[in-house]
Amino acid sequence: NQDGFGPTWANSLFEDPAEFTYGMFLGHFQQRRRLADLVGQALEEDFPHKFKSALKNWLDAMKDPVVSRTCGDQLKLLLPHFNENRLIQDIESLSRLFTKKSFWVFAGDGAAYDIAFGGIDHVMASGEDINILVFDTEVYSNTGGQSSKSTPTGSVAKFAASGKKTAKKDLGAMAMSYGYVYVANVAMGANRQQLVKAICEAESYDGPSLIMAYSPCINHGIKKGMGRSQEESRLAVASGYWPLYRYNPLLKAEGKNPFILDSKEPDGSLQEFLAGEVRYASLKQTFPEEAARLDALLETEYQQRYLKLKALAEQELPQVTVSPEDAAAVAPQKTPPGKDPSCTLSGTAEHAGRKDQGEPCDDGRTG
Repeated sequence: NQDGFGPTWANSLFEDPAEFTYGMFLGHFQQRRRLADLVGQALEEDFPHKFKSALKNWLDAMKDPVVSRTCGDQLKLLLPHFNENRLIQDIESLSRLFTKKSFWVFAGDGAAYDIAFGGIDHVMASGEDINILVFDTEVYSNTGGQSSKSTPTGSVAKFAASGKKTAKKDLGAMAMSYGYVYVANVAMGANRQQLVKAICEAESYDGPSLIMAYSPCINHGIKKGMGRSQEESRLAVASGYWPLYRYNPLLKAEGKNPFILDSKEPDGSLQEFLAGEVRYASLKQTFPEEAARLDALLETEYQQRYLKLKALAEQELPQVTVSPEDAAAVAPQKTPPGKDPSCTLSGTAEHAGRKDQGEPCDDGRTG
């Protein structure tokens, strides 16, 4: 808009959406870190209290998208009054970075589950504040309908003409195993409120997030037609084909179970749902015995998955008692901007240089 705010879209290669966004994030991070260092230096200078208070307010809120913008707007009004100072000139030149930006990776299931999974996993493992939204069609849609690691048991696709023999990759479980990744399974046609809640929670979460969205596709061969895709999403959830859930790591700090199962128990209509899509129904015409075997196998897999998710949602979070001394020992240390020679963005291995050697972290950033 006229103030320079709004979505910015860029396309990357099919196989590197996560790396592409991660690169933009790192560039933006480096510039904001420079800005934070300059603001920290300005706080040590002899400026009026009102101006220094505005600087500190922004520094304290720089990771909050709403408050950082409010504080940044206040600073933009004050900076011109002190622009004879070279330090203030440098801060003013970076004023476009006052507001915290949001970074999203958009990928299909072929990329997220398969060909670009390495990059997706690297972004999640980094601990960075990057969001990933996967449009899961359960098949390589853009390249002609080839089977992917997201394709479920029994589904017909290219390279799986007699039905896929292996189970769908559980990307959500893999992401949740990190413990610090926000994860959600959503379907707009089944529960729009849960979808919006998941997106809002992922956006506000200060860390990586992964949202997997059920996405009806022309390759599914929906017998009712693509015009009924929202209804098809509802049936997928009701039958237990696509469960709805959220995993919010922030709930652990409140002593609550971080896993929330948002969908109800399957209503027993899975076979009816499968019969309504050509990707499953066609197998009954070409390989009827194999179709019966794979459909039964898929139903067993999804019944077991529901029981597993239900048990996960009902479990009580174990209470761990930590002494004040131990808590202080593992607590992250807050260091003023510009004072620490090592990267302190996160505690993961690729962000830890050796302080005594003044080494940068593996991706080239220094403190």
